[in-house]
Amino acid sequence: KARGKRLVIATATVALQEQVLNQDLPMLNAHSGLDFEYALAKGRGRDLCVAKLDQALEGAEPNPTLSLFEQTIATDAGGDFPQLIQEMADTYASGNWEGDRDSWPVAIDDRDWRRLTVDHRQCTNRRCGHFGACAYFRSRRHLEQADIIVANHDLVLADLALGGGMVLPSPKDCIYVFDEGHHLPDKALDHFYHRFGINSTLRWLRTLKKSLTELNTALGAQPTLARLLAAFPERIAALEPRLGDAYAMGHQIAGLSAGAGDETQHFRFPNGRAPEPLVELAQQLVIPFAELSRDLETMSDILRESLDPDKSTGLPKEQAEPWLPLTALLHGRALEAHALWSAMAKPDPAGQAPQARWLTFQSFGGEPELTFSASPVSAAETLARHLWGSCYGAVVTSATLTALNRFERLQERAGLANRYRYQRLPSPFDYSRAILSVPREAVEPGDAMAHDRSIVQFIEGLGDDEAVLVLFSSRKQLRSVADALEEPWASRLLSQDRLPKRELLERHRLAVDADKGSLIFGLASFAEGIDLPGRYLTHVVITRLPFSVPDDPVGATLAEWIESQGGNPFMRISVPDASIKLVQACGRLIRKENDSGRISLLDRRVLTRRYGKALLDALPPFRRQIDGVEAGEPVRN
Repeated sequence: KARGKRLVIATATVALQEQVLNQDLPMLNAHSGLDFEYALAKGRGRDLCVAKLDQALEGAEPNPTLSLFEQTIATDAGGDFPQLIQEMADTYASGNWEGDRDSWPVAIDDRDWRRLTVDHRQCTNRRCGHFGACAYFRSRRHLEQADIIVANHDLVLADLALGGGMVLPSPKDCIYVFDEGHHLPDKALDHFYHRFGINSTLRWLRTLKKSLTELNTALGAQPTLARLLAAFPERIAALEPRLGDAYAMGHQIAGLSAGAGDETQHFRFPNGRAPEPLVELAQQLVIPFAELSRDLETMSDILRESLDPDKSTGLPKEQAEPWLPLTALLHGRALEAHALWSAMAKPDPAGQAPQARWLTFQSFGGEPELTFSASPVSAAETLARHLWGSCYGAVVTSATLTALNRFERLQERAGLANRYRYQRLPSPFDYSRAILSVPREAVEPGDAMAHDRSIVQFIEGLGDDEAVLVLFSSRKQLRSVADALEEPWASRLLSQDRLPKRELLERHRLAVDADKGSLIFGLASFAEGIDLPGRYLTHVVITRLPFSVPDDPVGATLAEWIESQGGNPFMRISVPDASIKLVQACGRLIRKENDSGRISLLDRRVLTRRYGKALLDALPPFRRQIDGVEAGEPVRN
C-alpha cells in the first residue's frame, strides 16, 4: 500500500476464493491492526447484463435476424426462461441480488445465461443506457477502492491474455499471490489453446450471407458500414470452398469416411507437424480471416461510437445498439479462426518444443463436426513473458510445488528462473501420528483382475467403524470394485460415480456422527478436493500409483519431443507428476494437528521399481509398515 501497489490473491477454485473472501480476510482485518479494503473480482461473463435482461423482458429479440443468429450459434433458452428473467429483474431491482451468477440461489442453465451476459467486445460500457445500474461496473467500482483483490487463476490469465490491466490493475502495479500454484501452468495452457470447428463456422458464415439484406436495411445508411457490408459476399465466397477443402482433407488425413461414427475421435499430427497440403491450405485461410476480423472490428467500433451522444457517425443510436452484440460476437469468432489457422501455418522455432496440433471428429445432435486444434505444449515461455516478466512481484504457494523434493519440475512448467527464491517450510503436523502401509494384499496392477480382487479383499478386511476414502485412478476400476463388494460394505459405499459430491459428503458425515463405518470411493478430483478432518477420515486407501499416461494430444506431443531430444518422458514427466499427486492423496488424512490414521498403498511397484524409493521419500515422514512389519525411519524431507 505504501508503494502504491495492490495485492491480488488468486485461488484455483471458487471454494478457496470464498474461504479467502469470507473467512481469512475478515479475520485478518479484525485482528491484525492493519487498515485495508478488499473486494472480489470476477470475469464479466459472471455478471448479469441489465441491457440484455431488459431486452429479454420485452418478450422479443431486437430483430428477427438476431434471433436467427442466436439459433445458429446454439443459444436457445430453456423453457423456464420467462419466469427466470422476471424473478431476476424483481430481485435485482430490490437490491437483494447483485447480478452475480454464482450468488443466484439455484443453478442457471448455460443456455439461459448466455442470453443475459456479454463479453468485453459486446459490452458498450459507458455508452449503455443501463450503465448506472450495471452489475459488472458496480463491482468494478469496488475494485478500484480495494487494496486486496481476490480473484481466480483463470481471471488473472484472461486479463494477461488481453494485455493486462483490462479487468484487473496493470501487472506492473500488482503483487500477485497464487494459492494452489501447481495448477497455474495447466490453467495457462487453456488460455493459449486455439480451436476451429468447420461446420459451425460454415453455418454462421452462411447465416451472415443470408442476412445481408436485413443488415443493409438497418445499417447501410452509414457509408463505411455500407462499404464493409458490400465486401462480405466476396469475403464469404473466398472462405466457403476452402473450408470445404479443409473438411475433406481432415477426413482424408485421418483415414475416415465423411460419416465416421458418433464417437469422439482424435487424430494427432506426430511431432506437431501438419502435412504440407494442410499447411498450404492454412496459409490460404489466414489472410481471409484476418480481413474478415478487421472488417467486423471496424463495424463494432462504428456501432459502439454511434451510442455516444458526443460522437456523430451518421447512424442513430436506436439502429446501432441492437447490432453491436452480434458484430462483436462474430469479431471474436473471426479472431479465433485467424489465431488457429496462423498456428497451423506457422513453423515451430528450431530447437524448441513444437505446438501440439490435432483434429477432433465428433457429433452434436446428429450433426458431424471436424475441429482443428493447436496448443503450446508448455506454458513456460508465456508465463515468463506475460506474468513473471511484467508484474511488480509474485508469490506462488502450494503444499505440492515440489516434485520428488525438488522445484525443477515447477520451474520447467511455469517458466520460473533460477534467480527467484524457492523455499520449503516445515509442516506444523506431527506425521508420526499416521502410518503409511504397503500391505500384503498389495500387488502390481498389470494384472487388472488380480489387482481388483486384492482391493476388494483389502476393503472387506477393514474395521466396521472406520471412515475410509478409497482413491482410484480409473472410473472403470472404481465400478468393477464397487460391483464386487459384498455386504455390509456394499451398503456402506458412497461412490463419486453415483452421488453428487455435496450429498456424498453429507451422508458420510451423518454415518460417522452415528458411530457407523463409512466408505467413500473417489477419483482424482477427490485426491485434492476433500477436507474431512478428525474422525471423519481415519483411513486413506490409494489403489495404485497415480501415473498419468500422456495420451492427450498436448501431453503426447511433449513426450514425443522429449524423446527426440534423447530424454526419458517417463522419468522427466510421469514420475515427478505422480509424486505430486501421491503427496496430494496422502494429504487427505492429516488435516489438523491432532489428526491420526492410516494410509494404505495397494500398488507393490512402490517397492519393486527403482522410482519407488524416490516417491516414498518425497512423502511426509509417516511411520511406515511394509507387509505388516514396521519399517525403519522414513527420510525427512
